[in-house]
Amino acid sequence: MSSLGTRMDRRAWSVLFVLSGAIFLEGIDVAMLNVALPAIREDLGLSTGMLSGVVSAYVLGYGGFMLLGGRAADLLGRRRMFLLWLVIFLVFSGLGGFASEGWMLLVARFVTGVAAAFMAPAGLALLTSNFPEGPLRNRALGVYAGTAAGGFSLGLVAGGVLASVGWRWVFFAPVILAALILLAALPLLKDDAQENQRVHGFDLAGAVTVTAAMLLLAYGVVRLEHGTEGFGITLTVLAVGAILLGVFTLIERRAANPLVRLGILRSSPLVRTNLAALLFMMSFAGFQFMVTLYLQELRGWSPLETGLAMLVVGIDTILAPTLTPRLVNRFGAVRVLFGGIISAALAYGLFLPVASDWTYAAMLPSMLLLGLAFSLSYGPLTMAATDGVDEQEHGLAGGLLYTSMQFGMALGISAVTAASVATLGTEPGEGISLEAIRNGLALPTAAAILAAVITAFGLGRSKTTTEAPAVAQAPA
Repeated sequence: MSSLGTRMDRRAWSVLFVLSGAIFLEGIDVAMLNVALPAIREDLGLSTGMLSGVVSAYVLGYGGFMLLGGRAADLLGRRRMFLLWLVIFLVFSGLGGFASEGWMLLVARFVTGVAAAFMAPAGLALLTSNFPEGPLRNRALGVYAGTAAGGFSLGLVAGGVLASVGWRWVFFAPVILAALILLAALPLLKDDAQENQRVHGFDLAGAVTVTAAMLLLAYGVVRLEHGTEGFGITLTVLAVGAILLGVFTLIERRAANPLVRLGILRSSPLVRTNLAALLFMMSFAGFQFMVTLYLQELRGWSPLETGLAMLVVGIDTILAPTLTPRLVNRFGAVRVLFGGIISAALAYGLFLPVASDWTYAAMLPSMLLLGLAFSLSYGPLTMAATDGVDEQEHGLAGGLLYTSMQFGMALGISAVTAASVATLGTEPGEGISLEAIRNGLALPTAAAILAAVITAFGLGRSKTTTEAPAVAQAPA
């Protein structure tokens, strides 16, 4: 239970502000870089492969170390992990701004991704441990989720503005924000009893094996965007990653102090939540990538205009902390989540007949529905991630959720890229066609529908018992 009491006092809001600021930092960092990529390529003379590697490096670091990061928060201390990796995030984001060669950007983005992999689950675990279950935690998670999603949508606009001034500010701006969060976090975030416990028998073999497995699986997913080119290598990488994951399972079954308690995976709400999160983020990442190509490559819009076109998705920043907690308290997280995923499927479906001369008014319904989808989905996904999970394992649960989200985003971009390549017979962005855009957009629609079907299996469960003083959170 929380030391903050049963209502939001000044310190509670301050703690929430710090933790939400950290997840906002992660979202805005990724979004700003994506918009600034053309400017980076022009200034540094990077090849298409190197530019893609800059994005992939972050995915590898984030996806590869997320499970380890989540468990490290539980075992080594949530406050300790949060502050340490926030500092590393700050340092390497700044180093990226000084890069003069492509390899420097690769290193900076990889380490920044690793830092986010440790920081994000620690932040979520700190939030759940500081706010007692029920309406108070629902409200806090609503603010947290709205800030996270808002960071990504606002980052699209901020990235366009900063890239027009100088792409290096895309790296320097997060340094300033991270420094402010760090200064506020030091006095606010307190040690809890768990932080002072000594950790016995850290599962080193499991940590090395699962990290290697996740790195290979993330790399294999990123390589899928190349289609049939080098497919043998991609298949080999994925197979080795899967084998290592099997070895990790065997290690955990026999370990005295396992890194991941395998019993946590027997929770059907947790499995449903992670599958829904993977498909939800897969659909959004694929949609956002194809819409960016449509607006910039086919229509000739600038990065700033593209960001402004998607700014309306940022209504989730307002709705998530205000509307969503009330809906969850009344109907339960699973029903609200189902409504959000249905909204996403409708948003993508409405965009399928896109034409080369569409006005923004024709695109607006999809953007509004997508903003509603994030408002209703992101928070309940975060709530459901800890359903039925002991509070001592909330860091691990957060690691599983963010791993699913990151793999979903990587898979979404790879899938729509492969679909575009198959249609065009060339790299996307080089003579992009309307047919390729439409084919690519079919995949996010299908992924969102599948996520809705999976979530529907949890609708039969009773409404969230938000008033009960239990450890479990809303079912999914």
